[in-house]
Amino acid sequence: MAFEIRILPGSAAPIFRQIVDQVRLAATTGQLRSGEQLPSVRALAERLLINPNTVARAYSELASDGVIESQPGRGAFVSASRQIYTRPERLRRIEPLVNALITEGLSLGFAVEELTDAIRARAAQVRGKQS
Repeated sequence: MAFEIRILPGSAAPIFRQIVDQVRLAATTGQLRSGEQLPSVRALAERLLINPNTVARAYSELASDGVIESQPGRGAFVSASRQIYTRPERLRRIEPLVNALITEGLSLGFAVEELTDAIRARAAQVRGKQS
């Protein structure tokens, strides 16, 4: 697996959330391909120096969301058919993140146009990593 999960110790996001977000993004952008095996719970916990329960919690959420599939005795694999959400569901899921970004950005003195430009620039970087 060329994709590496990196934990940011000073992050406000809990460790399990960092794992979920990174695996989800990697599966979405193609860094992790359908059918690709993820490290075992124990192996990833040892690599990241964290409690195995933290990895298990992340994998459980990813499985619930259809991002990965757990195969007893074999391990966890990126789902061949990731769950596709309806447009209203996608908007509902992203709304808290958008609200937080706007609130934080405005409180830091950014104009809405600057926030939009920053989002476009970052999206281009993420899309570029797909290649």
